[in-house]
Amino acid sequence: MANVVVVGAQWGDEGKGKIVDWLSERADVIARFQGGHNAGHTLVIDGAVYKLHALPSGVVRGNKLSVIGNGVVLDPWHLLGEIETIRAQGVEITPETLMIAENTPLILPIHGELDRAREEAARPGAKIGTTGRGIGPAYEDKVGRRSVRVADLADDATLEARVDRALTHHNALRKGLGIAEVDRAALIAQLKEIAPQILQYAGPVWKVMTEKRKAGKRILFEGAQGALLDIDFGTYPFVTSSNVIAGQAATGVGIGPGAIDYVLGIVKAYTTRVGEGPFPTELHDEDGQRLGERGHEFGTTTGRKRRCGWFDACLVRQTCATSGVKGIALTKLDVLDGFETLKICVGYDLDGQRLDYLPTAADQQARCTPIYEEMPGWSASTEGARSWADLPGEAVKYVRRIEELIECPVALLSTSPERDDTILVTDPFAD
Repeated sequence: MANVVVVGAQWGDEGKGKIVDWLSERADVIARFQGGHNAGHTLVIDGAVYKLHALPSGVVRGNKLSVIGNGVVLDPWHLLGEIETIRAQGVEITPETLMIAENTPLILPIHGELDRAREEAARPGAKIGTTGRGIGPAYEDKVGRRSVRVADLADDATLEARVDRALTHHNALRKGLGIAEVDRAALIAQLKEIAPQILQYAGPVWKVMTEKRKAGKRILFEGAQGALLDIDFGTYPFVTSSNVIAGQAATGVGIGPGAIDYVLGIVKAYTTRVGEGPFPTELHDEDGQRLGERGHEFGTTTGRKRRCGWFDACLVRQTCATSGVKGIALTKLDVLDGFETLKICVGYDLDGQRLDYLPTAADQQARCTPIYEEMPGWSASTEGARSWADLPGEAVKYVRRIEELIECPVALLSTSPERDDTILVTDPFAD
């Protein structure tokens, strides 16, 4: 029985929520392994809509263990608010169904304040496009060995020492940005107040995951954002502050890489991006407007309008390689219904030279122009299709051409937000 990692293979917003939910029904453990509450998953189950940001998608399923791993940075106040929201929708969340790794770093109010202050102070053209929720500064503190972690909430003396270490750094930064120093006593009081509510879910995730694996349980590793936002392999510096690619799944929960049996990359049938950064196939015409309107392209977390463009096979081939993707889940095919002609980026022109990958240097990325291959579109609807026979011939050809160009097969094909409107080609759990 395979353990499956699900990663976004573009810039996020690929429809991971539906696919993770579809798979989580058959998993025993669903684990978040990176990111913060700056990304959102929307699940549609029997007409009910659930919007998750910090919680793993498995929480809406009964008799599952949902895990927040140490690779995540966690805003405890946001988490508690999200738990209450989901409970109000009739979902039971208890320490038996949710576990937080004891070594998970916390996002504190000072992180969001620093995040926003930096973005506001950035000169035009230098803004990263952060959500301002403190994810980046929280990861900086983790690497700088000054995080307050979940386990620290259990002992007052340890907690105060951790806060003091963090404030030595943050107060110096705040002074330079013209922000008042942190009220130490107020911050410690806030943390002590929520400590019991968070600690009830805390545990040695690495140990539990090892035990679950030995017992033959199916584990679904759930990533946030997309591989093109990876801190190492994304379009730096317009990236998130963690590793998003599949290799992080092992580190992010404390289990060996041998536990990963199958990597499923989620890929939208076109391309979108939120915020700043390069986007070679971005459209500024009626086609781009049409993709955004038909795809309802607004961020789950921020509500920001997404930039839209044609499918970029070069970028997806790249992310499939860096994450070791065995199969992709192709989503939102129905958004392309009615287009007379479709375009796929098959390469880039950089100063007269043809490239089959996006270069690393930012100045070169900015000068890359897409080389397109055109394909005929289709007039019939693909929405709700549940078998290949339900798809127009030209839609099938489009999917097959994508497989050829990205050098990776389609394992799942999604044709609407409804979880059952899915064509299964390869079962990731049976790999």
